[in-house]
Amino acid sequence: MRSALQKLPWRKKAAAKKPEQHLLNANLQIQTLLEDTAVPAAVRQELFREFEEMEEISEKLQKEEIHIAVFGRVGTGKSSLLNALLGKAVFSTSPLHGETSRQQRSNWDFVNSGHVVLIDTPGIDELDGEAREELARSVAGSSDIVLLVCDGDLTETEFEAARGLADGRQPMLMVLNKADRYSQSELDSLLAHLRDRCTQFLDPANVFSASADPRPESVLRIDERGNEHPGERHRNPDIQMLQCRLWDILEKEGKTLAALNAALFTSELDSRIAKKMVIARKAVAEQVIRNYCLAKGIVVAVNPVPVADLLAAAGTDVAMVIHLGNVYGFQLSKREASKLLLTISAQLLLLMGAYWGVNMVSAALKTVSAGMSTAITAGAQGTLAWYSTYVTGIAAESWFAKGKSWGNEGPRDTIGEILDSLDRDSILLSARSDIISRLKRGTA
Repeated sequence: MRSALQKLPWRKKAAAKKPEQHLLNANLQIQTLLEDTAVPAAVRQELFREFEEMEEISEKLQKEEIHIAVFGRVGTGKSSLLNALLGKAVFSTSPLHGETSRQQRSNWDFVNSGHVVLIDTPGIDELDGEAREELARSVAGSSDIVLLVCDGDLTETEFEAARGLADGRQPMLMVLNKADRYSQSELDSLLAHLRDRCTQFLDPANVFSASADPRPESVLRIDERGNEHPGERHRNPDIQMLQCRLWDILEKEGKTLAALNAALFTSELDSRIAKKMVIARKAVAEQVIRNYCLAKGIVVAVNPVPVADLLAAAGTDVAMVIHLGNVYGFQLSKREASKLLLTISAQLLLLMGAYWGVNMVSAALKTVSAGMSTAITAGAQGTLAWYSTYVTGIAAESWFAKGKSWGNEGPRDTIGEILDSLDRDSILLSARSDIISRLKRGTA
């Protein structure tokens, strides 16, 4: 499958263009894929969710939105962190695990921010939460900036998630939340450990500490009589480092990030569609080949005239090649199909001399016996015809799958590999059984 999405600009080259041009180009790429009539309906249905995401990304680009998603385990304070950024309680929080069961969104409005959307996601380690984890990964994967929130050293689940998300598609910031629970020396040591552990896939400068919802500060109040009264004092969130880093990213490359991330997501989907189409086309091609094999095998088996056998065989194979071309999106004339068949037949003559010898002997027997030996020879000849068409079909399908080319191997090596890969005895047995079964039904 050829697509305009096969090549994406490098970030340095892309930086030279205006962000608005990036957004326009990315949306054009998405629309090209969404409207591609070459994508079979079955493949489109199988990737229904991905195409829905494409529609959502297209709408996002049209609105010039930039998405920031939080990601992490249950209870690390993801919702609280977003509320702290917003300056108000928008996302639901609870002391019970699993409060966020689906993605939640809110606009982050501040001066010169553009259209920034904060996205909360379910925890990645909830019990019986495979669907929620998949949702979280999907949201984080299609966002422009990811905040991986933890509250201590990374568990294995968090580490693997961080490594998987840090693929260079979008900036990822690691936020060590609940920093108020640690002493300064403990906090410094933990941050150093996280930066060192993740240094292979995460910029150490993108590892921060924060206190989204710090515990109240213990205070001791003294009344006018000098009596001491213990109490608590509310503390404001400490998210300044994270906030400044986000503002810096948004100001410098917010729209460019949104466009490049959308283009990369679209390119990945394009590749997945191409793979699905290969599988779908191969399945259809296999059925087409078998249908023609059976038709040719029966015609050859019941026709006692050798010349007619050969004509029937040639006509069946030409029709099959044209049909296979249609499956792969190529329109072949009879002349082009015949030329391809001559190439394949020439190699089969060299590689399957024994087959042609047996075929001619069977044809001769049918003529000499004046029909009396047809019951003995017809099944064998029909089976061999079935097999020859099958090999021819597989070879033609390979040629179409490579874009009407034999590739570097050439026709002889390609057909030789096909013959080596086939279980001839099993195929012949199956073909013979199928042909005889059809012949018996025809005479019943």
